[in-house]
Amino acid sequence: MSIALTRPTASRLGLRWLWVTPLVLVTALIAGTAIGETPIPVDTIVKVLANQLLGADYAVDRIDAGIIWNYRLSRAVVAACCGTSLALAGVVLQALLRNPLADPYLMGISAGASTGAVAVAVAGLGAGALSLSLGAFVGALLSFGIVVMLAHAANSGVGGGRGVQAAGAIILAGIAGSQLFNALTAFIITKSASAEQARGIMFWLMGNLSGVRWADVTLAVPAALFGLLVCLWHRRSLDAFTFGADSAASMGIAVRPVRGMLIIAMALVTAVMVSIVGAIGFVGLVIPHAMRFIVGSRHTRLVPATALAGAVFLIGSDILSRVLVSGQVLPIGVITSLIGAPAFALILVRGKRS
Repeated sequence: MSIALTRPTASRLGLRWLWVTPLVLVTALIAGTAIGETPIPVDTIVKVLANQLLGADYAVDRIDAGIIWNYRLSRAVVAACCGTSLALAGVVLQALLRNPLADPYLMGISAGASTGAVAVAVAGLGAGALSLSLGAFVGALLSFGIVVMLAHAANSGVGGGRGVQAAGAIILAGIAGSQLFNALTAFIITKSASAEQARGIMFWLMGNLSGVRWADVTLAVPAALFGLLVCLWHRRSLDAFTFGADSAASMGIAVRPVRGMLIIAMALVTAVMVSIVGAIGFVGLVIPHAMRFIVGSRHTRLVPATALAGAVFLIGSDILSRVLVSGQVLPIGVITSLIGAPAFALILVRGKRS
């Protein structure tokens, strides 16, 4: 009897997700467009979208139309893509490394991407042959490679790196890698940037959506969709990796190719997002844990739930960054840290009690 009830329940949950996800995402995007220092009515937003997308001819104030289309809507879309990508990167890294503290920020990927982007933008690395995103991607891979090699070297001296020692080694290696590349970023800025450049870059490094425009949307949306599709395609492999590489291999998974491809894919989407908005912490750490409490650990549900929650969380954080201090826009990384640190502490306490 329990088996007969399980399948319809799972089907209803799947259909519910199918309907709820776009509704929640559209609501969050409208909120991100409407709320700000100058509130804009929803009907005005609808009219502007109809004019831009459907060729309608509604009478709309030109200033409101410019704020909606050229500033807030593109900003909200990029925030959603960035939140989705960073949250999914956290899910993948936590599954592959079997470590609840793994995320792109803590594992050095964000720091390496920041260094690569700054080296291209400020120091002129590549002599114009490298784009900002490509420089960030190279930096992300280099940073993560150093973290992996350092963790492997540490593990070789602790009995093969099993258990708590291996988990601690990869986190300590990630912290060391992050500090190294943060120092390199500061060195490049100090040596090569003007005072005005340094001020803008330091604000960008804390997470900045102020300069986002539609050209950034055309880069962020494909990257986020790519990351989501990769995670959905390998959702069963991620389930297997949570039990260890040996268990994954026993289930017929090609461990090294799949693991390498997933890490490269997450480094790529992280690098793209960092090159657009800078380094943002806590999204990839807190959101996956919060979603596990709600939908469980099966990646069939965890991946779409985390993607949606990451998008909504970063849109909400962007709204707060614009309205928290009157007349001033805060770096979005400040907001995610103010929310993420207490949330993660709560998750740790609840996990310990359970």
